[in-house]
Amino acid sequence: MNLSFFDQFTSPCLLGIPLILLSMLFPALLLPSPGNRWITNRLSTLQSWCIDLITKQLMTPMNKNGHKWALILTSLMILLLSINLLGLLPYTFTPTTQLSMNMALAFPLWLATLLTGLRNQPSASLGHLLPEGTPTPLIPALILIETTSLLIRPLALGVRLTANLTAGHLLIQLISTATAVLLSIMPAISVLTSIVLLLLTILEVAVAMIQAYVFVLLLSLYLQENI
Repeated sequence: MNLSFFDQFTSPCLLGIPLILLSMLFPALLLPSPGNRWITNRLSTLQSWCIDLITKQLMTPMNKNGHKWALILTSLMILLLSINLLGLLPYTFTPTTQLSMNMALAFPLWLATLLTGLRNQPSASLGHLLPEGTPTPLIPALILIETTSLLIRPLALGVRLTANLTAGHLLIQLISTATAVLLSIMPAISVLTSIVLLLLTILEVAVAMIQAYVFVLLLSLYLQENI
């Protein structure tokens, strides 16, 4: 019974072929296809407004050099937001609960920001490892600590997204199972647990949106340090 709770995090397969790539590409079907007009319906207007809001939130703190990353960061934000929200639907698979996928997104982008800083301003990028005014005896230890904190950034990005979504999905499944079991035994308690389930679902919608925003926001802050 305990193992069945984690079956929802297993990548679905069809004839031995993993379907995780298909589940990642499915949110693209929700985007409108290009036409002769800029805005074709109200859904296109809402999507354009959301994309414009996301781009402004991410690009406002940056200088002009960071605006080159607007397309990458905005696309990543829309991808994570769509996958996280669609994963809350019943009988769906959430690719962002897989640590391998989150690390595949976090590590290359973090490395790109680091290499950008080393190429454009190597002195300033390496200067982050040793703050000004550090006492001489503490220099080796501080460099080691700052280097470690720098290298675990992509791991922290991937683990944070995976842990939050996995915990939310497990709580929803546990409470929904308790609601179904108590329905025939104690209907009053079952009603209370269903209310808790509804509130938890609303909370998980907010968590899915916040975690997508935090993931991209931290990448933008790492980029801001290196441009």
